[in-house]
Amino acid sequence: MRILLNGVGRIGKSIIRLANSKNLEIVAINEINHNIENIAYLINYDSTYGKLQDKYFVRNQFIYNSQSTIKILNYANLHDIDFQGLDIDIVIDASGVPYKKEFLESLEIDAIFLTHPTNEADINLILGVNELQLIGDEKIISTSSCNATALLPYLKVIDDHYTIVSGDILTIHPLLNHQKTLDSKCISSSDRDVSCNFEFGRSATQNIIPSKTTTIEACSYVDKRFNSDLLSSSSLRVPTPTVGAINVVLNVSNELNSNQLNRLLEEYAQKQQYPIYKNITEQLVSTDFQGEEFTTIIDTKFTQITNNTTIKSVIWYDNEYGYASKVIEIVNRYIMVKSTNIQQGK
Repeated sequence: MRILLNGVGRIGKSIIRLANSKNLEIVAINEINHNIENIAYLINYDSTYGKLQDKYFVRNQFIYNSQSTIKILNYANLHDIDFQGLDIDIVIDASGVPYKKEFLESLEIDAIFLTHPTNEADINLILGVNELQLIGDEKIISTSSCNATALLPYLKVIDDHYTIVSGDILTIHPLLNHQKTLDSKCISSSDRDVSCNFEFGRSATQNIIPSKTTTIEACSYVDKRFNSDLLSSSSLRVPTPTVGAINVVLNVSNELNSNQLNRLLEEYAQKQQYPIYKNITEQLVSTDFQGEEFTTIIDTKFTQITNNTTIKSVIWYDNEYGYASKVIEIVNRYIMVKSTNIQQGK
């Protein structure tokens, strides 16, 4: 299927870098940056992930390397694009721009994948949780958020075996583009219902910045059980470039010990279809997880069980490269399911 990538910011760049190795055919990019040389440059060179070996070059309105040729579009938004004229089957929207459900349903494409959680999607999908619910005729598919992608597979395993009765999560989140390098004016945040966030106007390189998080809300779009009535949540923004961590505290109804929990998680890691769970015992730090495609990396050194019913865990994840790898795997799963349906005449 022929894919248009809308937006080539941090997540879009990771998707482009991963696409060729994941057999994903991206034939067009829509990007508000009109400098095509700069688009190729930013894909080729990244301060976090390093140089791209198979570099992209520019020819007319295209960028190309040894494996792909991609047409560059410069429309302000999806409303202006003639998808039928471009012969596009799928859109991956990595712009973060919210679009009305009615507009997305009207697009002359098979499906659009939104790299943010929304309750207006036909399905919010997280691998390791609800991929079996994908039937291939969905039009609007959300690939949720980086935090929820890391957290929810873990919550689901614990709940399935020990039943969560309450809990708290704290996301330790790396820098994002909308933050400031030096103190500046406040920033609005529509998804957090804040008209002027004073803290986000402070220097992101000098401070640990407290924040609300939409992680549990995103989890609830995938599975209604995991909501703010069950789990409280908060976030700390820290001056690191990409890798995040989640401190998870869960109270469960069925008793367990750390050996039982570690054994259970290792069993899931051994039988999983996608690179999701990884259990580590090494003494590692955040940079050691840069470029990691596993998204629920459980640091078993910090797993603690108290009173046989309270679990404390630490989960690592790369919120750009790791999340982008799951976006691609979800798109490929959709293509596989849809192709199977066509072959079977469904």
